[in-house]
Amino acid sequence: MATRRNPRFKECRRLGVNVCGHPKAMNRANAPAFKKTHKTSEYGLQLIEKQKVKAYYGILERQLLRYFKLACKSKEKTGSALIQILECRLDNLVYRLGFASSIRMARQMVTHGHFTVDGKNAHVPSLNIKVGQVISLKEKSRKSEQFKKCFLEANRAPLSYLSYDKDNWSGSLTLLPRREEIPVQINDQMVVEFFSK
Repeated sequence: MATRRNPRFKECRRLGVNVCGHPKAMNRANAPAFKKTHKTSEYGLQLIEKQKVKAYYGILERQLLRYFKLACKSKEKTGSALIQILECRLDNLVYRLGFASSIRMARQMVTHGHFTVDGKNAHVPSLNIKVGQVISLKEKSRKSEQFKKCFLEANRAPLSYLSYDKDNWSGSLTLLPRREEIPVQINDQMVVEFFSK
């Protein structure tokens, strides 16, 4: 299974946004060595927005193209539909629910079989989670100190479209997220323009 293994902090500086969620990712962003001296073209701006989507969700080019084609069939705006589809991936929701400290860690946890969806084993990161489905950490995985620290201690502020159940080590998607509720800094229209050329 192909995964993104490029340097995270370097990518954050290049894109100008903390896409990996690490508190130290942008520490050197304003250093003189990393200041841009040339003007970025329109194509360059669109490319950056497309790269942000890939970085935020930890996906590759072919996967993004497939999701874009799905979004084009949606009744909603293509850009909003694209982000909504990506937000409902299993690995992303594991990250949003606080089981993992990064999207990379969430993906690894899913592929190693630490989760169930509605009581059934789930090990495919790209699994599309539907409203009402419950994501739970398996009983044997709850003993891990790292998982405890992430879910019980370092849990982020709850998002309006997710519900948490700390007693049962689970969470669920309560409703489809609206674009303005999704915490990603992406210009959706530029991504659509990039793929429409």
